[in-house]
Amino acid sequence: MTNQYCLPLNSDTPKPHRPLAAGRSIQAIRIGARALCVAASMVAAILAGCSRSGASRSNAAQQSTSALPSAPQTVLLKGMTAAVQARAIMAPLIAGQQVGSLTITKLVPRGSRVKKGDLLVEFDRQAQLRDFIDKQSQADDLNQQVIEAQAKEDASRAKDETEMKQAEDNLAKAKLEMEKVELLSRIDAEKAQEDLDEAKATLAQLKETFDLKRKAGQASIRILEIQRDRMRETMLHAQANSALMEIHSPIDGIVVFNIIWKQGNMGEVQEGDQVRPGMPFMQVVDPDVMEVRVPVNQEDLLSLKMGEKVLVRLDAYTELVLPGKLESIDPMGTPSDFSPRLRSFSATFSIDGHDPRLMPDLSAAVGVQTAGASAPGSDSK
Repeated sequence: MTNQYCLPLNSDTPKPHRPLAAGRSIQAIRIGARALCVAASMVAAILAGCSRSGASRSNAAQQSTSALPSAPQTVLLKGMTAAVQARAIMAPLIAGQQVGSLTITKLVPRGSRVKKGDLLVEFDRQAQLRDFIDKQSQADDLNQQVIEAQAKEDASRAKDETEMKQAEDNLAKAKLEMEKVELLSRIDAEKAQEDLDEAKATLAQLKETFDLKRKAGQASIRILEIQRDRMRETMLHAQANSALMEIHSPIDGIVVFNIIWKQGNMGEVQEGDQVRPGMPFMQVVDPDVMEVRVPVNQEDLLSLKMGEKVLVRLDAYTELVLPGKLESIDPMGTPSDFSPRLRSFSATFSIDGHDPRLMPDLSAAVGVQTAGASAPGSDSK
């Protein structure tokens, strides 16, 4: 191997005449230069060999690493705990009345464990009781008017029937007089005929007015009966409204208060507060069966499988870890706040086991184990 720093052994360049000592020095320099060239060539060859060997070992290590499966990864999903069985408690809707607000007079403490049928809240019922008493008095008055009208109608009917009976008797008497008309004078015969015609007309008129009087009397009685029945319905509504002022627990569970808008600010209800009818201000939840509801984005959704085992951790109690399982995924996604093309899906994870600290509306983290993606070519033989 030649090197640019090496001098040729044979040179055609004419040599100048030098002294013997100088010629020996030049010869030594040439020999040293040749030795340096040989050493440099050997070092370069050794370095090139080491480089090729290191590259081959690196490629082999990379191939062996790519053949191994990737380590599993944990995806953390943030959500809120919720009770599987829960009942919302709303302020009662008052039938037949326009009520602006209801005043709470009795309220069970927050966090109390109640049984089905226990009293939860009681509202002020004085207005409903007063309305019930007023409507009951009016209904009794109308019922008395119906009784009096029916009695008058019965008396009028009896009087009309008496008059009809008398008219029938007069007609029968007039007919008897007409049978002996041949024995009467002409004037008496004409008078008897007039009496007969008058008796017939009177009876016909009494029969016609009798039916009209009965219809008019029944109509007036029916009007009073309708007014009485309406007043009774209003009375029953007031009685039912009074019963609605007490709300009892529909299930066994724990009392949880909702944060609502009251008296100009947000907060929980207390005794003496006023709430609007129909407003949900309380819940009764069963803490024995809980779940976690988590919003999942499109990317994490692909790594979830139905029935997959997970671990649930509560942010408030980091040492509490409970097993769970994926129960359902909402098939309809909701658009993201960042882009309408991105969707978020609601997933529900059940929680196995129970802990007194596990309550609704607690922030929780769900750890899902996802298998790592295998490297390309790892399945090739």
